[in-house]
Amino acid sequence: MILPEDDLSTSTALVIDANPTSRSMLVSQLRDFGMGRVVQVARLQDARRQLEFRNFDVVLCELHFENETMTGQDLLDDLRRNQLLPFATVFIMVTGEATYAKVAEAAESALDGYLLKPHKANQLAERLHQARFRKTSLQDIFSAIEAEDFETAASLCQQRFESKGLFWLYAARVGAELMLRLGKYAQAQKLYQAVVAAKTLPWARLGVARALMDEGQVTRATSVLDNLISEEPNYTDAYDVMGRAQFEQGKFDAALSTYKLASDMTPASITRLQNLGLMSYYCGDRQGAEAMLDRTTRIGLYSKMFDCQTLVLLALVRFESGNRKGLQRCRDDFARLIKRRPGNARQERLSGIVEALHLIDQGQFVQAVTSIRSQCQRIKSPDFDFESAANLLALLAQLANKTIQLDEVEQVVDTVGKRFAGTRALAELLAGSAAIYPPYAELVRTAHTSILKLTETAMTMSMRGDPQAAVIELIRHGQETLSGKLIETAYLVMHRYADKIKNAAELSHMVQQLRTHYNTKITRAALGEPKRQAGGLTLRAAEKSSTPATTA
Repeated sequence: MILPEDDLSTSTALVIDANPTSRSMLVSQLRDFGMGRVVQVARLQDARRQLEFRNFDVVLCELHFENETMTGQDLLDDLRRNQLLPFATVFIMVTGEATYAKVAEAAESALDGYLLKPHKANQLAERLHQARFRKTSLQDIFSAIEAEDFETAASLCQQRFESKGLFWLYAARVGAELMLRLGKYAQAQKLYQAVVAAKTLPWARLGVARALMDEGQVTRATSVLDNLISEEPNYTDAYDVMGRAQFEQGKFDAALSTYKLASDMTPASITRLQNLGLMSYYCGDRQGAEAMLDRTTRIGLYSKMFDCQTLVLLALVRFESGNRKGLQRCRDDFARLIKRRPGNARQERLSGIVEALHLIDQGQFVQAVTSIRSQCQRIKSPDFDFESAANLLALLAQLANKTIQLDEVEQVVDTVGKRFAGTRALAELLAGSAAIYPPYAELVRTAHTSILKLTETAMTMSMRGDPQAAVIELIRHGQETLSGKLIETAYLVMHRYADKIKNAAELSHMVQQLRTHYNTKITRAALGEPKRQAGGLTLRAAEKSSTPATTA
C-alpha cells in the first residue's frame, strides 16, 4: 500500500477509462489509498477538457479506447506539447499491452509510470510511490521552475546530471529544455549530447537537433533528424521538428509531406492537424487546407490547443470558394471565442480580418474599405507583427481579386514586404498569403530582393574594412524600411567589429533601440501562435487546483 509519508488526503486524481468495471476498480483503489478526491471520465475528449482547465495531482489513463481515433498516448502528447500538464502531475498509463515497444514509447513520453492489466492494488501503490518519490527528489528544481527562476532550475539540473544523483537522466532532460528557453543553445546541445553518450535515447537526439536549429544550424539539425527518423520511424515528435526545419528552409512542399505523416500517425492531435492545415494553405492546396482546418475547428474550437489563426485561414478559403454559409460559421465561431475570452487583443484583431471578408461578401464595400484602410495605417506600428502582415496581404489580395483596388495598396504591399520578407521562407509565406492576386505576390518577392541587395552592399563595405560605414548604412535603411533583416544585420556587424568602429557605443545604442522597438529578433518563419517546440517537456508551472473555467 501507499507508504505513511505519502499523504494523499489533499490530492486530486483523474481516472480515464472507457470500461466501467476497470474504471470503478481504479477509483476504488485510489480511495483506499486515501486519495482526497477522485474524478472519473469515460471519454478522452472529456479528459482533455478536464486537464486543460484544472490541475490534478495524479492521472490514471487507459491507453486504448475502442471507439475513438486517439489513444491515451495521443492525449498525453498533445497536453505536454501545448504546456498543459504541470511537472507536479503524476501521469500513469494503464493498459493490457506488455510489448517492449509500448513500454519504450511510454518512457520517451516522460511518463511517471506504466501499469499493466490485470494489476493488484499493491502494484498501483508501488507505481504511485515511485512517481511521487521522483517528484519529491526533484522538488528543488520544480520549485524554481514554478517561481520562474529558470537560471537556478537549470543550474540544479546540471548539478544533478554531473553528480549522477537520483533521477539524473530526467533532470538532464528538464535542464536541457530550460537552457533552450534561456537561449543557451550550445549548453543545451552539450547536455543532450552527454545524455546520448551515456544512454542513447530518441528524445536526447531530438534535443540535439532542436538546439542546433535554435542556434541557426538548420542543415546540421536536418542531418540529425534524418538519422533519427530512419532509426525510429514511429517517433512522431521527430517529424514535427523535421517539418519545422524544412519550413524554415523554405522547403514548403517537403514540410507539407512531413506534417502529413505526423498527422496521419496521430489523427486526433489538434496541433498537428493545425500545422497540416496551415501548411496546406500556404502551399496553395486550398481544398486540402479547408478539410484540415475545418476538422481542427470542429474537434478543437474550445481547446487551449486551438489557434484562432486557423479560423482566419478557413474564412479566407471559404471566401475564395464562395462558401457564404461556411464564412458565416467562421464569423460565429469567432464571436463564441470572444465571448468566452473577452479582452484578448490577438483574438479580436484576427476576428477583424474575418469581419472584413464578411463585409466584402455582403457587398458592403465602403465599410470593408474603411476597415482595411484602418489596418493599413498600422503597418509601421511596433505591434504590427508578421502574422498581421500575412493576414493583411491576404485581405488586400482578396479585395483586388474582386476588382476593388485602392490607390495606396501597392505602396502598402511594398512596405510590408520590405519590413518582414527578410528571408526566402518569410518572403514565400507572405507571397503565399497574397497568391490569389499574383501582382501583389510579385511585389513581395521584389521587396525581398531589394532588402537582400541592401544587405549585400553593407556586408561588402564591412569585408572591405569599413564596418562603421556598413552599420551606418544598415541603420539608415533599417529606419526607412523597418526591415528586421537589415536591423539584425547591423547588430551582428556591430558585435563582430566593435573594436574597429569609432563611435561603437552610440551606434550600438541606436541599433538596440530599433531591435527592441520593432522586435526584430524574431526573423524566422512560424505557423500560428508560438507554442512549445515538439520533442521537449512542458515548462508550465503548476497552479492551484480549481474547478473548470469558462475560458478557452
